Amino acid sequence: MSSTSQPDEVLPGGSLKTPSYPSNCLAFLNSPPTVLPSSTAAVRLNIIIVGAGLGGLATAIALGSTGHTVTIYEQAAELGEVGAGIQIPSNSTRLLSRLGLDPYLEKYVTEPETISFRRWDSGNVIGLTKLIPNFRKTFGAPYYVIHRANFHTALHRRALDLGVKVKLAARVVKYEPQEGRVTLADGSVVLGDLIIAADGVKSIARNLVDDSGRPPFEQTGFAAYRATVDVAKMKADPEISWLLDRPNLNIWIGDQRHVMTYTIGAGKSFNMVLSHPDDTNPSTWDQSTALSDMKREFHGWDSRLEKIIGMIENTIKWPLVSGTPLSRWTTGRLVILGDAAHAMLPYMSQGAAMAVEDGIALSRTLTKITHPTQLTHALHIFEKVRISRARKMQEASLLNGKLWHFPDGPVQRARDAAMKPETVGEVVSHSPNQWSDPATQMWAYGYDAEGEVDRVWGEEGMVRSQL
Repeated sequence: MSSTSQPDEVLPGGSLKTPSYPSNCLAFLNSPPTVLPSSTAAVRLNIIIVGAGLGGLATAIALGSTGHTVTIYEQAAELGEVGAGIQIPSNSTRLLSRLGLDPYLEKYVTEPETISFRRWDSGNVIGLTKLIPNFRKTFGAPYYVIHRANFHTALHRRALDLGVKVKLAARVVKYEPQEGRVTLADGSVVLGDLIIAADGVKSIARNLVDDSGRPPFEQTGFAAYRATVDVAKMKADPEISWLLDRPNLNIWIGDQRHVMTYTIGAGKSFNMVLSHPDDTNPSTWDQSTALSDMKREFHGWDSRLEKIIGMIENTIKWPLVSGTPLSRWTTGRLVILGDAAHAMLPYMSQGAAMAVEDGIALSRTLTKITHPTQLTHALHIFEKVRISRARKMQEASLLNGKLWHFPDGPVQRARDAAMKPETVGEVVSHSPNQWSDPATQMWAYGYDAEGEVDRVWGEEGMVRSQL
């Protein structure tokens, strides 16, 4: 449409005519308006979810929000999460907000202002990412930290309020994907239109999807101590109390090791994750010596950090694994997601976020089907979208395990120089700090899980129409 059109040309708007003056005000008529898919499923399914962890609950909320009937079967007799702090990055908080989680999370979350990368021996800042206001402004959502148990509680309450049923002490021992059937340890059999296995790295459903015989995950050569410190002790020591002034993340990085710290529980607890090399079999670990082993691993690091480590009273050592990449996540009426499909190192803080993306992407895909016979196609679209995304996030997490762990030397000095802290008004073109690298930022935190489903669904439909 242009000013050269005839003034009396009648346009699709009815009585509208092309203006005789230079104008593009009617350009919207050149293409039909986009009709967004309904947020409510046209085909309501009876869905079984196995596992009431973070991924299972988030998926249940996403599916329940669009009208499906959802029942979760959880093997534990009581719900609860093991661990301490967890990060909820912007790509996840944006989705959780859409799922109505804001009022359930608000009393639990903390929003850090910055992420500071610090030199292992001195604590000097070598890299800085500004989270406030940058991430809200750029990605439309905050970056939170939270106690894992509180996150789980919020998800559980939201799920129950949506009518999701959670059955405890209900261990699934057998899947029959083609029939949509699971058998519980007590012998009872349950049928569903769709079965979702969100049962973690030890998933028995994974073997039905992947028949390659490969192990479900690969040892990465790293382990982590997880612990919390009483902030009252830290406040009493001026040398370290400054870490509590603002709810920031601080990461000390050095040769094959790093320590991630931040406050959780509205500032009541100081969370610590201490990563170190260990390629021994976890079955041989002696947890009774974990506390002394941890202190030995970080002897000689920044004296202030060592002082905080000395305040830790209890710790648990965890193996850090990365899931073996899969070429498929579905078979019959069965789909796996979360750690069952893509366990990853915590070095991008995206493990739980990927499970949330899985859940909302699956829900979005199922809103597009208009007949039950389209379920297989919907699962194919979900699988195609999510395998690509999760595999790349696994790669990014593994890369941080190398970028953070250089020994002192030329490569380390080059990294530190390229990771220099952001300054006001400075435009960063690239950085080995993946939280600040513009391309990585947009890919990680600006990702639209629902939009990607829409795009791939549309492309596949276009291909079929051309055949």
